[in-house]
Amino acid sequence: MWRRAAAAALLCLVAAWLSGLGFDPRSCLLPPQVQSRLLSAAELARYRGAVGEPGLYLAVLGRVFDVERGRRHYGPGGTYSGLAGRDATRAFATGDFTQAGLVDDVSALSPGEMLAVQSWLSFYSDNYDPVGKLVGRFYDENGAPTEALRQAEAAIEEALKFQAESEQRKQQFPPCNSEWSSAKGSRFWCSRQSGGVPRAWAGVPRKLYSPGATGSRCVCVRPSGPPWGQPASSQHSNRGDLDDPHLQEYDGCHPQAQQCVLAV
Repeated sequence: MWRRAAAAALLCLVAAWLSGLGFDPRSCLLPPQVQSRLLSAAELARYRGAVGEPGLYLAVLGRVFDVERGRRHYGPGGTYSGLAGRDATRAFATGDFTQAGLVDDVSALSPGEMLAVQSWLSFYSDNYDPVGKLVGRFYDENGAPTEALRQAEAAIEEALKFQAESEQRKQQFPPCNSEWSSAKGSRFWCSRQSGGVPRAWAGVPRKLYSPGATGSRCVCVRPSGPPWGQPASSQHSNRGDLDDPHLQEYDGCHPQAQQCVLAV
């Protein structure tokens, strides 16, 4: 049987090479019955890496991975041994490794926590061999995705969209530098590197009020050229983003100053 499997794997690799298409080599190395393997929670619990047990597995969002090569982390006595033999997706996001936290319920996780789940899923997909799916919350007895998985994937997609929008917003309004002392008060200033966003302009400090937020934060605003997203060739007032309705000047500071000092 294994000779046939090895021959099939070789044929798969040759076919992929001849086709010139991108592929995952692991899909050729794993027999089809392993790739589509379905495990129950009781079966997965036997794979905690202890003496006499068949291996060392863990699951993320119902996808099961062989983490034997990471035994020092996931095996008995390892820092993350609590993740072995189960789907503890929630713990990957929260860091709660108690029995209450080592569960697969992600329904109440925040967008940032769902991004952490996605990051860990990508990590295991890139570094460990997939062995099948866990029947339960995310896959049914036929290996088909459940509504819980669809909701989790939708939450991840929404979180990725929010992350992209936040990154774009950071490019438009980079955080300003700030410091405070009891003697001099608060100082805000902008540079071409402030906020960790390299750019060709420094900008001027402004208060930015985000919808739904209770306060403001200091950002650097481009004071000339077209507004964000408009081409340089368009007709504009040459005030950059200074006219954005969510911005407010600092009282007592010159509107065009790159530095603003608010005395105690």
